[in-house]
Amino acid sequence: MPAQLPRNPPSTASGPPAPGQRADARHNRTRLLQAAREAYALNGTDVPSSAIARRAGVGAATLYRHFPTRDSLIAAAFSEQLSQCVAALDEALQDDDPWHGLRNVLIKVCTMQAQDRGFSAAFLSQFPDASDVHRERARAEVSLAHLVQRAKDTGKLRKDFDPSDVTLLLLANNGVVRESPAASMAASRRLLAYFLQSCLPTDGTPLPQPAPLRLDDLYKPPHRTE
Repeated sequence: MPAQLPRNPPSTASGPPAPGQRADARHNRTRLLQAAREAYALNGTDVPSSAIARRAGVGAATLYRHFPTRDSLIAAAFSEQLSQCVAALDEALQDDDPWHGLRNVLIKVCTMQAQDRGFSAAFLSQFPDASDVHRERARAEVSLAHLVQRAKDTGKLRKDFDPSDVTLLLLANNGVVRESPAASMAASRRLLAYFLQSCLPTDGTPLPQPAPLRLDDLYKPPHRTE
């Protein structure tokens, strides 16, 4: 599922500051990340990098020394939240009740999407220079499929549920995010409740064939606005 950054951020510009980095450089990096998180939460990831630099009180050259690409800044800004999603999936795999574990993952990720417009955009984005991200996402695809099958085997999840249905949910949930945090959360909870009810075993009425979707097929680079 599309929350699969590694537990430790990639060893690129999006990762932690290099050992031995000067105190003023570490301070500038921290200010840039804080400014990026605040701006993205309010306006999504289309905020120009120049506006992030101004918000942090540093020059554009300083920003690009720390984050050479827009993707590296976005990945670093949201690495902690994305790592929490990875941890939630790992925890779900350890749950004795796989249906309960699957529900918890979906609730957590949908809540994070609704709470932060920037995270929601980053969540569905691709970071071409971060090979570790793609490896973790591939691992998560396998883990999600395993979790779904285990939930089916318990009889608590309908037999024609497909892992690609999670992709549909996350795309739909991304679409209900609004300017108002309260409205976003209310819409997300309502959508998720409908989705979870539809996941329960039914009278046997089949669903249409699953959409030919993989999470990696849906990630697109964030819109470039420099």
